[in-house]
Amino acid sequence: MAEEMNEEVLSKRHKKERREMQAQIQTLKKSICKGDKKRKREVTEEIMRMESDLDTRHEEELINFKLSQVTLTGLPSSETVINSDHDDDKDGKADVEIVQRISKAQRRRDKKALAERERSERIIEQETLNVFGKRTLEAEAIEKILCERDLKLYEIPSDGHCLYNAVAHQLKLLGDMPHGLQDLRTKTASHLRANMNDFLPFLSNPDSDELFSSEQYEKYCNDVANTSAWGGAIELQVLSQVLKCPIEVIQATGVPYIIGSEFEHSRKVTLTYHRHMYKLGAHYNSVSKIAKDEDS
Repeated sequence: MAEEMNEEVLSKRHKKERREMQAQIQTLKKSICKGDKKRKREVTEEIMRMESDLDTRHEEELINFKLSQVTLTGLPSSETVINSDHDDDKDGKADVEIVQRISKAQRRRDKKALAERERSERIIEQETLNVFGKRTLEAEAIEKILCERDLKLYEIPSDGHCLYNAVAHQLKLLGDMPHGLQDLRTKTASHLRANMNDFLPFLSNPDSDELFSSEQYEKYCNDVANTSAWGGAIELQVLSQVLKCPIEVIQATGVPYIIGSEFEHSRKVTLTYHRHMYKLGAHYNSVSKIAKDEDS
């Protein structure tokens, strides 16, 4: 009866894992923009891989389970052999030693199999969290907004320079004169220094909430120019003024917001803002047009 219960538990877990995989598959299918054949191919391949991996793992687990039951029921334990063996002949002792060795080896295999099962369960649990977590939901929402505009995400590395690199990528797409990362940082810092009275009231010490002193403000400007300090709302405003163009920021929720609306007749920089993409914090990406060959 215990064997039946164990096999029943394994079967129930397999069914649960298959349901979870189907939920993942539905989420992947919903991420395909209409007409995006490249994405459709990628998703189809990913689904086939997921199904194949799950089928293989389930089959291996079932086989291992059956083998363990055969081993456990087909061989007497060392205790049973010792109790039933009243002869002191060498053959009897040899039989006991063989069974003991087999029993120890089986226990090691069972322990290893249990560790593998627990590891697989943790992986599945994490994958489920990834599928239904904030990061995935945010990415899907932004992708949907971009698809409606015939745009796609252009990923920027998460290295502290994401805002400046995203803006530089946009300017390149717009045919503007080349602006490298360091050029944008230097111009941002110079504008901050030249307009200290405009920006100082918005900068404070995170530990005391007191406004920056002149020395702290200068250090802030120096960090903007010479380090990988992350750029945020203030730097967005400065970049809009320096480049004399509006900067639109698309988010997962709410309407996109535009900085520098006074430059509405100029070319527009479009960025995406991600709160949950990386554990280190917020992140900016760029966008690009979906090419016709990707749509066909």
